[in-house]
Amino acid sequence: MTATVRHDWTLEQVNALYALPFNDLLFQAQNVHRQHFNANEVQISTLLSIKTGACAEDCKYCPQSGHYNTGLERERLIEVEKVLQQAQAAKDQGASRFCMGAAWTNPKQRDMPYIIEMVRGVKALGLETCMTLGMLTDEQAGTLAEAGLDYYNHNLDTSPEFYGEIITTRTYQDRLDTLTHVRNAGMKVCCGGILGMGETANDRSALLMQLANLPEHPQSVPINMLVKVAGTPLENVEDLDDFEFIRTIAVARIMLPQSHVRLSAGRSGMNEQMQALCFLAGANSIFYGDKLLTTDNPESDADMQLFKKLGINPERRHDVSDEAHSLALADAIKEQHTAPLYHAAK
Repeated sequence: MTATVRHDWTLEQVNALYALPFNDLLFQAQNVHRQHFNANEVQISTLLSIKTGACAEDCKYCPQSGHYNTGLERERLIEVEKVLQQAQAAKDQGASRFCMGAAWTNPKQRDMPYIIEMVRGVKALGLETCMTLGMLTDEQAGTLAEAGLDYYNHNLDTSPEFYGEIITTRTYQDRLDTLTHVRNAGMKVCCGGILGMGETANDRSALLMQLANLPEHPQSVPINMLVKVAGTPLENVEDLDDFEFIRTIAVARIMLPQSHVRLSAGRSGMNEQMQALCFLAGANSIFYGDKLLTTDNPESDADMQLFKKLGINPERRHDVSDEAHSLALADAIKEQHTAPLYHAAK
């Protein structure tokens, strides 16, 4: 039976999915996944912080917030040429999408010419482009779309009910409004959330319900595990159970059958077996490289080794004539066949 795209989920229905026996849930998620995607391909993205620190928002999980002392040095918007150098390096390593993030409440008009130049430059390299710059007006979204921006990331983070415990400087509706502007401009939406912030199981269900009941499902859905950073209010929050995280990946796959579900922040704290279960549950996108904005990410070589063990290849882009960027990582993985493969959990 083909999975249908729905926008009418109830909280009871989502909770019922979570309550399934683990094996049944993963089996259902894997069936849905195979109806829409190659089960052995994973989309590869690289993320660069183009402006770091001193953000006016008070997100309790974020080391870039100016409200907390995390020892992070603030940096101004970096030069366009440096961004393009990083994008070329990402392409050479096999990334098909280059994401750029700035620690802003929203982009200022004085910054837009540089942002536009970055988008156009990265596009010229043959990469998909994605940005996360905070809230957008309708006009700003239109300007970015005209420049050729493919994706815009703006996470909901958590459920509407728990949101006020994490962020007070912008409302949930502010986030929904930005998503509306992005959709209306014709860009693809990248929108997900963060697990392990002290939320309840009901909050995790409510987050997925919000995402699935949007007028259009986000094309990319990052599921983040909280990376606890000293100096933030959440530095001592209780760890989320690994199986609960994997269940969330599986439920997201079932509810958002045509979306790329990204195994995002927190991967550096996951052993290979947990990551493999997330891929089995329907995750089919990762960030590749040693940094994810300001937090650690698994080293590229480790990803190559894991892909080799699992028989996973990078998802190829078919909308551009030059596919060298999507083949590069596949070639690198193949070259690992002479290297020893360690099966112990790391």
